[in-house]
Amino acid sequence: MKIARALISVSNKKGIAAFARELERQGVDIISTGGTAELLRKSKIPVREISNFTSFPEVLEGRVKTLHPRVHGGLLYKRDNPKHIAEARECGFDPIDLVVVNLYPFEETVAKPNVSLAEAIENIDIGGPSMIRSAAKNYQSVTVVVDPGDYEVVLENMRDHHGETTLKLREHLAIKAFIKTSNYDRAISTFLNKEQETEGSFSLSLPLVMRLRYGENPHQTAALYGEFSKHFEKLHGKELSFNNILDINAATNLIGEFTKPTVAILKHSNPCGVGTDNDLGEAWEKAFATDKQAPFGGVIVCNRPVNEVLARAISEIFSEVIIAPDFDSKARAILQKKKNLRLMRALTSPAEAGPITDIRSVAGGLLVQDADRGCQIPQNIVTKRAPTESELDAMLFGWRVVKHVKSNAIVYAGPDRTLGIGAGQMSRVDASRIAIWKANEAGLSLKGSAVASDAFFPFADGLIAAAEAGATCAIQPGGSVRDEEVIAAANERDVAMIFTGVRHFRH
Repeated sequence: MKIARALISVSNKKGIAAFARELERQGVDIISTGGTAELLRKSKIPVREISNFTSFPEVLEGRVKTLHPRVHGGLLYKRDNPKHIAEARECGFDPIDLVVVNLYPFEETVAKPNVSLAEAIENIDIGGPSMIRSAAKNYQSVTVVVDPGDYEVVLENMRDHHGETTLKLREHLAIKAFIKTSNYDRAISTFLNKEQETEGSFSLSLPLVMRLRYGENPHQTAALYGEFSKHFEKLHGKELSFNNILDINAATNLIGEFTKPTVAILKHSNPCGVGTDNDLGEAWEKAFATDKQAPFGGVIVCNRPVNEVLARAISEIFSEVIIAPDFDSKARAILQKKKNLRLMRALTSPAEAGPITDIRSVAGGLLVQDADRGCQIPQNIVTKRAPTESELDAMLFGWRVVKHVKSNAIVYAGPDRTLGIGAGQMSRVDASRIAIWKANEAGLSLKGSAVASDAFFPFADGLIAAAEAGATCAIQPGGSVRDEEVIAAANERDVAMIFTGVRHFRH
């Protein structure tokens, strides 16, 4: 059916005058409310006030204006049902074929500092969601628009179909409408629940970014939801896989720990090596030297733009993804010769890109926690000997990295690089042994290194193994019932040790 009558009531008035003007040119009768009607009149567009349409005034300071049978009857009656048609005629329900509504800015309101509960409540839209739901329910006959980005889509559809919209488009717009009202209600309930500190439920709705070829393995289906594209831009290469995205997330979280020029290499979301240097090429050499085998097919992340020198160095190995704030023209020319390599430009800082909430699925539900952000390090020296300045730098470097290694995690480090990484072992002493073995394989000496542990040493054996490997200082959370034994073992070996009081398990 040709669209003959539209009801327009918008909070976000961007583009609405141009949209309404085109509707008027197509002979559409326009009904509107309050500020929207005033804007359309100023734009010389003929418009009827909602109170004239309903024969009932806007009351209660605008709280009641579209909550009227003539509005909802005109939206909801079935155009192909003789009984509905007769009742609509008897009740004086004129059909409304198009509804254009966006809602009071509740989320923007409650995001303001020190917003009052009264102000938040006044920004809860009632009539808007009601009209949206009525129109969307009857999408067989009614077109509903909740996104200004769809104005031109609707107009083009009407032009192509002599003033009508297609059922396919109406169905698509109805789905968007129900998602909109669902998210709106969720925002309100979340705010009120937080305000009143009552028990509540957790819910989440995110837009689809892309369907992925498969998940972690080819037999698993997968998709990406949310705002990933606001943080990363793919400049080159194949489409991203599920595992690529996990690695990009892990790499971004890791590189966010460093302010100096730093390069990190990751594989299966575990760091293979991390290096810092004023020369980014030297930072790469330090990171790569930690482990020259594992980085094959890994992810490289830099916190500075990639230049030609660095591009030539990293192009010598096969990598899946390289992430950086930018790539200069010569670097891109070198790296884009590898057709399967994905080049990702980081559009925001790691602090902005990193998640603030960690969500994991479990049997029958979800686990939700604050993300493990920040790396403040209380420096509680527990041994007789305090660390030297160089040792302290090495301890802090290792601590920043070990936070991002799967538990049980051990990292041996110097002031500007990793030397050995042991990840994901059932025993902490085994993680230490693997880190030592990795360093030996790479031909790196651990003499004078710092050892970092993501959780406390439950026994002295882990600390002793580190000292025997050459570590002269250690950093760990502390908190074991055998802390005194571990401290005694450190003192016996002249190892300086810091307890942070902060654990960084990563399961």
